[in-house]
Amino acid sequence: METKVTVNSTPFFTALVMILAVIFSSVSGTTDPSDVQGLQVLYTSLNSSSQLTGWKSSGGDPCGESWKGVTCQGSAVVSVQISGLELSGTMGYMLNNLISLKTLDLSDNNIRDAIPYQLPPNLTNLNLANNNISGNLPYYISSMASLNYLNVSQNSLSQSIGDMFANHSALATLDLSFNNFTGDLPPSFNSLTNLSTLHVQNNQLTGSLNILAGLPLTNLNVANNHFSGWIPKELSSIPNFIYDGNAFANGPAPPLPPFTSPPPGSSRNNRNRSPPSGHSPQDSDHPTSNQHSGNKKNGLTTGPIIGIVVGSSMTVIFVMLALVFCLQKGNKKEIVARPSSAASFPVSTDKVNMEMQEQRTNSTVTVADLKPLPAERVTIERIQGKNGSIKRMKSPVTATSYTVAALQTATNSFCQENLVGEGSLGRVYRAEFPNGKIMAIKKIDNAALSLQEEDNFLEAVSNMSRLRHPNVVPLAGYCTEHGQRLLVYDYVGNGSLHDMLHFADERSKMLTWNARVRLALGTARALEYLHEVCLPSVVHKNLKSANILLDEELNPHLSDCGLATLTPNTERQISSTQMVGSFGYSAPEFALSGIYTVKSDVYSFGVVMLELLTGRKPLDSSRVRSEQSLVRWATPQLHDIDALAKMVDPSLDGMYPAKSLSRCADIIALCVQPEPEFRPPMSEVVQALVRLMQRASIIQRRSSDDSGFAFKTPYHEATDFS
Repeated sequence: METKVTVNSTPFFTALVMILAVIFSSVSGTTDPSDVQGLQVLYTSLNSSSQLTGWKSSGGDPCGESWKGVTCQGSAVVSVQISGLELSGTMGYMLNNLISLKTLDLSDNNIRDAIPYQLPPNLTNLNLANNNISGNLPYYISSMASLNYLNVSQNSLSQSIGDMFANHSALATLDLSFNNFTGDLPPSFNSLTNLSTLHVQNNQLTGSLNILAGLPLTNLNVANNHFSGWIPKELSSIPNFIYDGNAFANGPAPPLPPFTSPPPGSSRNNRNRSPPSGHSPQDSDHPTSNQHSGNKKNGLTTGPIIGIVVGSSMTVIFVMLALVFCLQKGNKKEIVARPSSAASFPVSTDKVNMEMQEQRTNSTVTVADLKPLPAERVTIERIQGKNGSIKRMKSPVTATSYTVAALQTATNSFCQENLVGEGSLGRVYRAEFPNGKIMAIKKIDNAALSLQEEDNFLEAVSNMSRLRHPNVVPLAGYCTEHGQRLLVYDYVGNGSLHDMLHFADERSKMLTWNARVRLALGTARALEYLHEVCLPSVVHKNLKSANILLDEELNPHLSDCGLATLTPNTERQISSTQMVGSFGYSAPEFALSGIYTVKSDVYSFGVVMLELLTGRKPLDSSRVRSEQSLVRWATPQLHDIDALAKMVDPSLDGMYPAKSLSRCADIIALCVQPEPEFRPPMSEVVQALVRLMQRASIIQRRSSDDSGFAFKTPYHEATDFS
């Protein structure tokens, strides 16, 4: 008799699964190297070793070692939540390495400086609230289409809110409150089709709320800004709506179309007060108001009778005016149609009407002309060129439109005392507006632009107005009235890097080695933004120390960004000083063939770094012939440590570290290579400068000397960087 043995397979498979789970968990503990690097740079930049337990500046395994606040799935870091730990420092420059990161919460700390312009690309939740962050929202946010929650409240962010939300249909919560944002709400807000919570209270925002009318909001706070106009009726149904502390219009809604009788029951109400529970801000505008409900009669009341009489009278008047207008119009056409020896073309009635309107406008210049026009009123889709062609704009002009009268008043009719600079396109004037705001006005010489360039002016303005970076001078507005071409910029009042480097005065002593490295880094970040973040890339084409403006803290602000599309008319005479000032920075390929690319900007940046290192001008005819060209003189000596030490700006008085000097020389040598293809992208230059700054920061923290890392005697071992 055959005996069958039955083996229970369940325990076997259970054991196998457990073994595989152990193996998998041990494998998955090895964090993706890109994530490790991103967290290491974040850790070093935050300067907070005690609070971030388990974190390391080199090596380590965030997933396997359970770094504080770090959550992983397999080998990928998916969440970093380190709020309320009193962290200081900055956010570093490699957050975009964290491609699997979904949640980043750095709120309730003391983090400073700007938000990195490259963030984890696939974030769904970003919380940077309650820090000391300055600058503006990086335009990189426009590509982060997965964002569901964005909170940057209670910081020191400024400038206008960038028009960067066209791809954010998933965004449900946006909190920009308690900052210093200015300007109107961006047009792309109308693309936030899933937005339920919007907080923008306690800023300096202006304009109307019309852009919010179609959004599915349930929680809206716009209090304590400078909003004006009427609150859209669509917002009245929002359950939680706070809007006090603004300049909203009192009284009835805007006038209806002409000769249309208003709805019965309209009454004046104060929209600056928060609406009572269960009532909308415009409840009193509806005909179902309580004041009418108790007075209903079977017949017509006095109000409707008066309305009928007034409406009938207005109709009769309207018909009479229409007849008179038609008769006058026929007479004008008859006059215009008569042949004339003085003119070859008939003058259209529309043109006559436009000229009359312009005369009326010009004859009534008042204080109102000093105020900038709302951005939504200057949205342009089609422009007519000087040569009669019609061009369609690729994007609307979102910058503020100014009147010529306003700019003339602010600059005292562009007087010589307000002249602060001159370039190939025209002169720059300091302007002070009645509200105390100081701006810089670039008055473009009409002879500087060809006909084609004039046609492209508004398109260039549109592109420039969207540039948003803490190291780029933002375009605040423009003017195209009466054939004028003017650009309005934020005013940066501490002069240019060129003036501070080359004019011997007390201010030049402020340019310590530390300050020079920071200036180079800020300028490099501006170029990286233009080259690698903006789509399409923006080539500066005129990078020089005179276009690097300094604020009171010696932070660099790159000017004239985006002006390369307005190439000066080659027939215009440019002064020899301007020509020499530009040619000293020009890459070889541009001087030889006129070809200019982002790599040409990299070369110009290398020349600026040479200026910072040596204190010399790029071209200096006062020196001996072999030293007149800074690049030709300096390049052979960049890798000779003894010669390099002799090249350093004498005003530094030897206060610099030898290894920092050597690393700067290495960066310069890469940037000024004759072959464009061998020059590094600006992102690599930024990383090299950041590493240099981080090493400097480490030395400062480890050193007991208050002077930091700028020591007398460049070969002092204590200041050398590893």
